[in-house]
Amino acid sequence: GLGEKKKEVVDTMRHLAEVKCQILSIGQYMRPSKNHFPVINYYKPIFFEELNTIALNKGFKIVSSSPFTRSSFHADKDFKRLKNIT
Repeated sequence: GLGEKKKEVVDTMRHLAEVKCQILSIGQYMRPSKNHFPVINYYKPIFFEELNTIALNKGFKIVSSSPFTRSSFHADKDFKRLKNIT
């Protein structure tokens, strides 16, 4: 929501994959109040679906990707899932 381009997000995924990151959360910045930085671009859910597919193809084991994804929301469950996968 801060104006990131798809290429920038994919480049970041590549860097994370290179250091063996296995869990990835991708969400949309939402302005908490009028006192905070405004949303520059609201990305549609299809954008997050595309990023999910790209991330899985890059080798991430667990990917949460949606406008409302927050890294801490399912962190405990995702970590337990990862331990069962590896």
